[in-house]
Order: sequence, then structure tokens, then C-alpha cells
Amino acid sequence: MNAPVRFPRFFVTALSPCPYLPGKSERKVFTELRGPHADTLNDALGRIGFRRSQNVAYRPSCLDCSACVSVRVAAKEFRPSGTQKRTFKANADLEVTECRPWSTSEQYDLLRRYLNGRHPGGGMVKMDEVDFADMVEHTPVTTSVVEYREPSPDGYGLGRLVGACLTDRQGDGLSMIYSFYDPDHESRAGLGNFIILDHIRRTAEAGLDYVYLGYWVQGSARMQYKVRYRPMERLSRDGWHRMSDEEQDELIAATVQTKRDASGLGSKDGVTLGSDKRQLAV
Repeated sequence: MNAPVRFPRFFVTALSPCPYLPGKSERKVFTELRGPHADTLNDALGRIGFRRSQNVAYRPSCLDCSACVSVRVAAKEFRPSGTQKRTFKANADLEVTECRPWSTSEQYDLLRRYLNGRHPGGGMVKMDEVDFADMVEHTPVTTSVVEYREPSPDGYGLGRLVGACLTDRQGDGLSMIYSFYDPDHESRAGLGNFIILDHIRRTAEAGLDYVYLGYWVQGSARMQYKVRYRPMERLSRDGWHRMSDEEQDELIAATVQTKRDASGLGSKDGVTLGSDKRQLAV
């Protein structure tokens, strides 16, 4: 006789400053993931917009804002843009390995370079090696670290680690929990975008439907890269809905204009991959 599944208990965090929208406050609802049914619960919660952080599943529950929207890419129907095709081709020589969720000093050193280069003022910049190990290893669900390495110069051993992603396997797809990469690599543009493209490929090849990208935050410049992947679905109160091509065209155009305005560029520029790590302040 199977033991009944325990209905989870949910809790709410205290208000804290929003890390994405100035002047806003954030609040989250969360529950613990543990026991033999953790994968099943994580899968069910992921389909309704929850994200995982270690052994906790959470989602925004803000009082006066609904800017955080869960988004996912329909992997089997993915239509790469010309830029995405070039990015994939330029990095196709990288050796991709799915590793067990066990942290290494090499991964942590890469994370430090990424945070210092891309998010020097972010909350994660204070993360030490123990914190990183907790993020990677404290998981009650099916998780892996996908590593991206350059070919070894002599053809033996491991090549240089240039990217990594902590990834959950769900019943209908892959959920990208946190990705990081070498922010100063002179000859490899678009490493962050390549990691997403590779996850889309891996998802489709596994016969799964979606790549979950976490929250798209309208009005936050560093979250706008997510709208560049087609077809994209967004979660609303009445379920998942596919964005129309026209809507994505408008969002992409707005992203490009924002990028130009911020940098003073007069020509089209690429979008840098940001992070989606949401620290719980319980």
C-alpha cells in the first residue's frame, strides 16, 4: 500500500525591496520540498509558476505588482533567429557534459568571475564556496550540473570550463535554475545564449516539451533577453498561453531600443544573458 501524498504547507516571506524594479517591494509564497514525493511536487508546482531554490519551491506573491511572469520555450517547435543560429554554430565545438549535482572549485571560480563581471552589485556576489555548494548539492529532486568546456588543447583530459547551468529535470521539460559563464571570453560571444539554445536542443532530443526560463519581468532590462526565444509561452491566471509573433516582435524591438538608449549605440546590439536567481528572505 502506497503512503498518501502529504499536501504541502505554504508560507509567505516578509516584504523586502524588489531586486528588479526600483521602488517596488517583493513577497514570496513558498513550501518545502522533501521526502519521496519531492520530484512529483516540484513538477506540479513548476507547471503553475513555482521555481526551486535548494529544498524550497517559491513564487512571487506581491501585493501591488504582477510584473514577474513565468515563461517557457516550446522546445520541439523552436525557431531560431539568424543571430541564434550563428551563436550556436560559433560555440558548437564546446564539449557538453551532464554532471551529478556536486560542486567543484572550478565551477565556483567561474561563478565568481561571472558575478563580478555581470552582477557586481547583486546579492549573490557575497556567496562563498560553502553557499555555492549548498545551492548545487542541497536538492531533493532530479538535478544535474551541465558543464560547457572548450576542447582540450592536447586532446587529453578536461578542457577549460567556460559555462555551467544547474538544471532540474521535470516531467515535461528542463528547468534552468541558474546559469553562469565566462563574462570576459574574448573569442566566444553569446555564451549565455548558447547555454539556453543547448538546453532547448537537449529538451527536444529527450522528447520533452518545454524549457522553463523562470520569470520574465516586464520593465527590468536584464530580464528582457528571455523574449527572444520562439515560440514562447507565458503563465497567466487561466493557464499557459503562447505569445503571438507580433507580441514578441514588439517586445524584442523594445528590448533593442532600451539597449541602445542605455549604451548610446546607434546600431543593433546583442542582449546579454542575465541571471534569475531569486534569494529567499524568510
